[in-house]
Amino acid sequence: MTESRPRGSAATNYAARDRRVNDAIALKVPDRVPFQLFAGYFSGTYCGIPFSTAYYDATAWRAANVRTITELEPDVYWAQTAMLSGKALELLDPLGMRWPGGGVGPNHSHQVIELEPMKGDEYDLFLSDPSDFMARFYLPRAFRSAAPMGQFPPMRSVIGPWGLAGLLAQAMQPGMVEMLEKFAAAARLQAEWQASDLDFDDRMGALGFPVYSTSKIMATSPFDMVSDFLRGMRGSMLDMYRAPDRLLEVCDLYCRQNLEMIAANPAPENGNRRVFMALHRGSDGFMSLPQFETFYWPSLKKVLLALVDAGWIPCPFFEGTWDQRLEYLLELPRGKVLCHFSQTDPERAKAVLGGHLCLMIDVPGFLLKAGSVTEVEDHCCKLIQACGGDGGFILTATCLDEANPKNVKAMIDATRSFGRYD
Repeated sequence: MTESRPRGSAATNYAARDRRVNDAIALKVPDRVPFQLFAGYFSGTYCGIPFSTAYYDATAWRAANVRTITELEPDVYWAQTAMLSGKALELLDPLGMRWPGGGVGPNHSHQVIELEPMKGDEYDLFLSDPSDFMARFYLPRAFRSAAPMGQFPPMRSVIGPWGLAGLLAQAMQPGMVEMLEKFAAAARLQAEWQASDLDFDDRMGALGFPVYSTSKIMATSPFDMVSDFLRGMRGSMLDMYRAPDRLLEVCDLYCRQNLEMIAANPAPENGNRRVFMALHRGSDGFMSLPQFETFYWPSLKKVLLALVDAGWIPCPFFEGTWDQRLEYLLELPRGKVLCHFSQTDPERAKAVLGGHLCLMIDVPGFLLKAGSVTEVEDHCCKLIQACGGDGGFILTATCLDEANPKNVKAMIDATRSFGRYD
């Protein structure tokens, strides 16, 4: 599919918005403070439709996102587009997720459930053959539909003219045929679902709105890969004491995978180079500074620097509070990384990182839901005064799902009335 290109006034607006954001990241002073819209499920609130629409009615959800973005006119957006089919998820039956209309109410945000798919004594098993572990241990423990995969022989044994025949024989064991039929049905449902929304960012670009983060590359925090998806929070925290060397080996493995992927995908000369990264377990409340220096920061720093070297703009989202870790971010190259903070003290972040890295700061979700328009305006004005005086600042809000649309509009308007530099 040919990428849609904005024309006329849409092209002018697109260029102005994208330049405004990129100038802020590069520590230049734009014409005003940019605003980044994390639409999430807010498009449902704004348009009066249930959040479950995002999983069960791709056409209606797409229309809601288009309306929300075009009416609010952010500088860049990131929409919760129709990327997952609720019907496909029902067939796959993930143990680690509940979604609107699938385990939680139709107007509730999705929920991630803590799992421990890799046990504390399985590091050697994982490291000896990660792909085999994912197929025969991880998937059966993460998806009810994949439980029969635990009966497969090790993939390394599928060799020689008899190898595939043996594997196919296993596929006829009880439960296997039903599992494969579910996989095929889920694949068809998901393919149909994705086909309905593949050109969303192109469509918004043609209307003059740049997407916040590229979809052409993904990068992760190696420790979070272990903690989020393999060992769970409890397991990874215990492993820092009980199996530190093994934990570091797996972090190193995921770091190498990130670096190889980045090296194979350099940033384009033209186009969106911003790369979103969600960071979970490195914040102040999860580990001590010595643990952060050992288990979290070294591998994350390597990934961030590799992205910069490949021409990308890392946009890490420092969830939770990072007040005690801000000085480490000075090790990143000036004007090359966008630091998105959720609950970190904005004035301290500005004092430490101002003039070195661009800050993107959240307006609290509780204020946007329960506060008055005046309270939102006052908060945004103070935030802009504290962090935006010399550029290098972007305003945003991550927890918008149930926000009052009037408050969201007031937040965006604040960047236009209070956030001008000219």
